[in-house]
Amino acid sequence: MFLKKWSLVCLISCILLWIPNIIFQIASPFWMLTYIIGPIGMGFSLVGKNYILAFLNLVMTFSIFWLMALGYYINSL
Repeated sequence: MFLKKWSLVCLISCILLWIPNIIFQIASPFWMLTYIIGPIGMGFSLVGKNYILAFLNLVMTFSIFWLMALGYYINSL
């Protein structure tokens, strides 16, 4: 239960790190912390055997690629 909580905290913090860039359109370099916090949260969830949180933390670790592709797609419309 302890590891699940910290994995969820890591996931939520990764999501919150993207808010200035996506919602407020402020170029904040804090999104780069997702490269550090995401794998930590994934490690916590794998040790705690919560594979859904492990996958979500993995997605947040590589979120720059998903969001960049989404931005390119939206701008091409």
